Amino acid sequence: MLPQLLKRMITEPAPRLVWKFAWNFGARSTWTMARFRRRRRRGENFPAVMFISVTTRCNLRCQGCWVSVDGEPKSLGPGQLDRIIAQCKRRGVHFFGILGGEPLLYEGLWDVLGRHGDCYFQVFTNGTLLTDDTARRMRALGNVTPLVSIEGLERTSDERRGGSGVYAGAIEALARCRENRLLTGVATSVCRSNIDELVTRRFVEALIDRGVHYLWYYIYRPVGPNPTPELALSREQILRLRRFMVDARTWAPILIVDAYWDADGRALCPAAQTVSFHVNPWGDIEPCPPIQFAAEAAGNGRDIYTLINDSTFLTDFQRLAAETTPGCILIERPDLLRRFVARPGVRDTSGRGTALDELAAAESRPSQHLPGDEIPERHWMYRFAKRHWYFGFGAYG
Repeated sequence: MLPQLLKRMITEPAPRLVWKFAWNFGARSTWTMARFRRRRRRGENFPAVMFISVTTRCNLRCQGCWVSVDGEPKSLGPGQLDRIIAQCKRRGVHFFGILGGEPLLYEGLWDVLGRHGDCYFQVFTNGTLLTDDTARRMRALGNVTPLVSIEGLERTSDERRGGSGVYAGAIEALARCRENRLLTGVATSVCRSNIDELVTRRFVEALIDRGVHYLWYYIYRPVGPNPTPELALSREQILRLRRFMVDARTWAPILIVDAYWDADGRALCPAAQTVSFHVNPWGDIEPCPPIQFAAEAAGNGRDIYTLINDSTFLTDFQRLAAETTPGCILIERPDLLRRFVARPGVRDTSGRGTALDELAAAESRPSQHLPGDEIPERHWMYRFAKRHWYFGFGAYG
C-alpha cells in the first residue's frame, strides 16, 4: 500500500503542488504542533487549525445541514477574512478549512487565499460549481486542495443534497481536478442511506481510479432546520465504519482520513482538545461548525488570539465536553448542551434564531465514543501520524 501511495502522491499532482503540500502542510505541521503544545503547557487556549465558513450561500439544500441557506445571504468581508488568516498566522496556524454554504460562491476567495502563500487551504465544496477555470486557478495558487463532497451514488446523492444530478456534478469536478493535476480529496458524511454505497472497497477503488488522493469519512450529525434524524448511524454502524477505515488503511493507496479517533481507537473531539475552532460568516467564533452558539466575534478590533484565549464560553465548553464524553456532546447529550448555551452572554449564531429549539428537539444518539469496542490503528504510518501530527489523520497531539 505505502509504496503505491507515495508514488501517487509524488507523481499525480503537479510538482509545484506536491512541494506546496509537503512544505506548507507537511513541514509546517510539525512547527504548528510544537507551538500548539507549548501554548497548551502555558495554559493558553488557541487552536492548531482554524475552520472558516466564508458564506451562507449555497446552490443545494442538504439533509442535516446547519447553514441557514434560505435566509438572507451572509458572507465574511474579504478584508475580514484576510485579517483572520493573518492574525492566526502570527500564532503559528497555517492550515485552514474553508467552508460555506458553498465557498465557490464566495467572491474574491482566490484573491484572499493568494495573499497567504505560506498557508495551506482545504476548500470544502459540493463540486457542482467546480469549473475548469476554478481548477486552473487552484493549480495556479498551489496551496489549495479541493475536498469534494460525495453523499452517495446517483439516487442517494440527489436525495441527500436536495438537488438533481449532484453525483454526476461531483464526478465531473473530480475529472477537472485530475486534468489540472490537483491534489484532490473526497469527503462523505456517512449515514444510513449511503453506508452500503460508500463504506465499501468498490467505492474506495473507484475514487483511486478517478485520481483522488485522500478520502475523509464523517459521521452524519442530525442538526439544523432539516435534521433528518432517521439517517443517524447506530452504534453497530459506527463500529462498522471504524473497522472499515482501519482495514482500508492497510491496502488502499489513498489516504483514509477521520477526525474522531486516536491511534488506539479512543474517541476524540477536536474542539474539546483545542485542536480547532470555527469562525462563521458573521465572524462569530464557535466551538465547531454545527454548534451554532458563540460569545465572541472577530472583527470588532480585537485580535482573534485574544478573543479565543480569553473566552470563558469556549473554555467552559471544553471543560463540559471533556467531562461529559470523549466523543461528540452534540450527538450524545444535546439536552446538556442546550442548558449550557442558554447561559447569559451566549448568542444563537445560526442566523435562524431557532438553534435552541433544534437542540431541545434532538435526541441522544451514539457518537464515536465506543467504550469497550476501541479499534486501534493497524498500519504503522497511521499510528505514527496520529501520535505526532494533527490534521488529515485525526491526530491531536
